[in-house]
Formats: sequence, C-alpha cells, structure tokens
Amino acid sequence: MNRESKKNAESPRKGITYRELYAEGVQILCVEGIEEREAKLDARLLLEHVCGTSLQTFLLEGEKAVALSDTAIYRELVQRRSLREPLSYITGTRDFMGLTFEVNRDVLIPEQDTENLVEEVMKQLCGGERVLDLCTGSGCILLSLLQYSNDTVGVGTDLSEKALAVAERNAERLGLSERASWRRGDLFDAVRTEEKFDIIVSNPPYIRSSVIGELAPEVRSHEPMMALDGGEDGLCFYKKIIPDAVSHLVTGGMLFLEIGYDQADAVSALMKDAGYYEVRSIRDYGGNDRIVSGIKSIHQR
Repeated sequence: MNRESKKNAESPRKGITYRELYAEGVQILCVEGIEEREAKLDARLLLEHVCGTSLQTFLLEGEKAVALSDTAIYRELVQRRSLREPLSYITGTRDFMGLTFEVNRDVLIPEQDTENLVEEVMKQLCGGERVLDLCTGSGCILLSLLQYSNDTVGVGTDLSEKALAVAERNAERLGLSERASWRRGDLFDAVRTEEKFDIIVSNPPYIRSSVIGELAPEVRSHEPMMALDGGEDGLCFYKKIIPDAVSHLVTGGMLFLEIGYDQADAVSALMKDAGYYEVRSIRDYGGNDRIVSGIKSIHQR
C-alpha cells in the first residue's frame, strides 16, 4: 500500500454537511409539490429531530458533517414527508398550548385553531371544576385545561380505544394521570347517567362527508376518518351532543364546541332551540367563527 492509499484508508469518510443535507431535503419536498416556505420549515425540523439539534446548529454549525447513519434516517423521513405524511406523525409529537403531546395516526393532530377553544374554557375555570371532554383524541384539550388550572379534574371519552391509549400516555408524560380518567364509548354512552360536569367541551368531527375528498392530502389520506366526518351536513355530532349535554351539566354549567368556519349560525340555533342561554360564537386568530358556547338554564331538564 502506497503512502496516499494508506492515508485514505486511515481517514474517516466525510459525510454531507448539515447545510447541504437540509438543502437536499428542501429540494425533494418542493419537487413533490409542497409549498417552499413549508418545505424549508419541515426540512429543518426533520433534521433537528434526527440529529437532536436546534435552529442554532443550522445557523452556527451549518458546515458540520452529519453522521452517515443520521443522513440515511433523514433521507427516509424526508421521503415520507414527500408522500404527504404529516410532519407530526413522522416525529411523533405536536406542540399545543405550550405543551408537547404524543400523536400518531390514531388521533387528530392538534391545531392552533383549537387553542382558541382551550383559552375560552380557561376563562371560566376558577379551580376545582369537573370537565368532560368528548371526542378527546390525544387528550390535548382536557390535559391543557388541567395543566393550567388548580384542582380541576376531568374525563375524556372517545370511541377509539387506540386514541384513548395515546391520551393516557400523554397524561402520564405531563404528570396529570391522577386528575384525568379516560373512557371508551360513543359520546355520552361512556358517562354514567347521574354524572354532572361544570363544563363540557368537544372538538367533534364536523367536516361534511361530501368535501372530505377535497381536503389536503395530509389530512384526507393520513388523519383518522372517524375524527373528521361530520355527516352529510357536518352537524351530525352537534345534533347529538347539544341536547344530551343538558343531562350532564350542572345548572349554570357551560358547553363549548369547536365548529367549522361556516357553522356558527347552525350550531348556535341548535343550542338556542335546546334551551341554552347566552349562546355566543367566538372567532379564532384568523377571524373565522371557531367556537360556540352556551350556558345551561335552570329551565332545562
């Protein structure tokens, strides 16, 4: 072996740099039709996820070589994202209300719009309330309410046993297992007849069946259909929840529902017809109607 060959054999193989690998990821995602701004963010977040780094690494150590094993994993994850698998399902987590939740394909990915729902409910919490979260999914709504209140306890229900397993793990991660319980059942079927709550909250399926095919591929092809489909008019679950909630609210208790941007009038009418008072619709950060709330009247039975 000559001197040059010996030198090459003894030198470690240099991997692609952090910045180069990021650029490769962006290019692949853009070619597959993901908008450039989103592609840049997703490519960076995937790289941070694989390498255990932060934005600071990208800005200050962009020429640092990435381990060959990490490079292979990153390319695999970018390929998954290029097939329009949601980023949160790939990384297995989603930040919501300043907390990190486990998510997978058994639950909806918590969205910022739903933070408006949590914030509105929080305005009514003084401490010690009992909260019922219908269609709980990952448990993000109930657990956020418990995290940011004192002595509040809650029940989360869902028809999916796999979703409830995710919610239970999230409660354990946040140290809230003693204040939250999880029950499987179709809406109020999981609640005892005599049980009463101070607040009932839900982000139910509300998308009209006919438009599900028009949703972004990340949603229609990956998120659980049972958590999306609200029936022919999108109101199927509201028509069940609103009247049945009366039996499980204390007098003066409140019902909070997340809605689609064009459903405020219809859901408000359902609440008023059922006898709730101070029914109001609340807009999200984008200016769209997003929440309808109402108070149980002493006259409701």
